[in-house]
Amino acid sequence: MQNPDEIPRKITGIKHLCAAQRYSVSGARRLWQEAAFRHECLAMLASLVFFAVIGASVERFLILIGVFLIVVALEAINTAIEEIIDRISPEFSATGRHAKDLGSFAVFCGLLAWGILMLDTTVRLILG
Repeated sequence: MQNPDEIPRKITGIKHLCAAQRYSVSGARRLWQEAAFRHECLAMLASLVFFAVIGASVERFLILIGVFLIVVALEAINTAIEEIIDRISPEFSATGRHAKDLGSFAVFCGLLAWGILMLDTTVRLILG
């Protein structure tokens, strides 16, 4: 049995790829527990439907998917920051609050970019 404090041996090759896949799936499962992420997924479905209804180009769909993936990455990083802060500093600290606020601001910036894309696409296709 391996000591939990012992540094594990470095995994390489195909085993590394399989392990990385497991870690990513585990991260996605953890992120799904966040209400904000579930709301973003619903917003993405609504955005895809909206783009289909207004006849957005394939290029715009690809940009939308790219922006969504950036928002997902930012949400994952924000959640990781919150997890770490809550673990190392469960009591209130200004530094912890700043770290969480900065993570939240990063997500906000991604959502703002998404909103700008939605507005720009709408204006171009509906208002001409």
